[in-house]
Amino acid sequence: MTGWTERDLRSLHGRCAVVTGGTSGIGHATATALAAAGAAVILAGRDATRGAEAVSVIREHAPGSSVRFEALDLADLASVADFAARVAARQDALDILVNDAGVMALPERRVTADGFERQFGVNHLGHFALTARLLPLLRRAPAPRVVGVTSLSHRTGRIDFEDLQAEAHYGAWQAYSQSKLAVLMFTLELQRRSDAAQWGVTSLAAHPGWALTNLFSNGPASAGTPSALMRLMRLGTRVFSHSAVHGAGPILFAATSPRACGGCLYGRSWLWELRGPPAPGRIAPQARDSVAAARLWDVSARLTGLAFGRSEQVDPPAANNSLDANI
Repeated sequence: MTGWTERDLRSLHGRCAVVTGGTSGIGHATATALAAAGAAVILAGRDATRGAEAVSVIREHAPGSSVRFEALDLADLASVADFAARVAARQDALDILVNDAGVMALPERRVTADGFERQFGVNHLGHFALTARLLPLLRRAPAPRVVGVTSLSHRTGRIDFEDLQAEAHYGAWQAYSQSKLAVLMFTLELQRRSDAAQWGVTSLAAHPGWALTNLFSNGPASAGTPSALMRLMRLGTRVFSHSAVHGAGPILFAATSPRACGGCLYGRSWLWELRGPPAPGRIAPQARDSVAAARLWDVSARLTGLAFGRSEQVDPPAANNSLDANI
């Protein structure tokens, strides 16, 4: 796969794709490339004005492309349910789901509409719920793919089942790393469960390397990060980062390439996976822990009230979403 680029994308005519976070950054670059290859693309985001602007930009880049915006707030499970219902009302099947949207290193602990720590709630639980609700549409496609967008920071993450919502202790980067580890573990567990239940869904993960997007300015750059660390990050950004368009490469490879394998992670080939063409990524040992992944899946099902592959819902926990270590 050395040297793979967007130019290697095959025709996606007749395919339908949903891209969360598709109104800006890597999500927008991913959606643009998919639309240019012929896919019917649904941009999922919170802001209708930005959504309309993103649709306009994509249509200018790919005249005649099929692209539309649908409102989705991953920090609100009711919004996730409404979005999935609207998509199901207009689509018979879904070929590609790219779970890209996210928040990074919020300086203070914030919660979602459902009371979850915001990074864990948006980056992982929102996408868990979205994938569960879209699973029937995915299963109707001939070769559906789900791509979870993780980060190199998953390597420093751990799932703290005793304080999953960071109620006892909150650290901005600790919470971010946990959320991105959860994204990767969920993606790998989805492949295991798809294989076992014969859902026919291929689940893959990807990370962009060091891409310059507004995720940086919306997270640690906003407040709270020590000035020395900010200077170091800005220096690293100037030296190592690449554009969002380039950053979309591993996500596009995972979403479309016949050479991409389910249950794998794709990142970068150079400089500790910070830069370079798409290549297989290194998965941290804690992300390969299938026992912890199964536990995370069960906890996530309880928190969201959703069970994959079953028509019934599961009972959510108490309103404060606290979980003891025995779940």
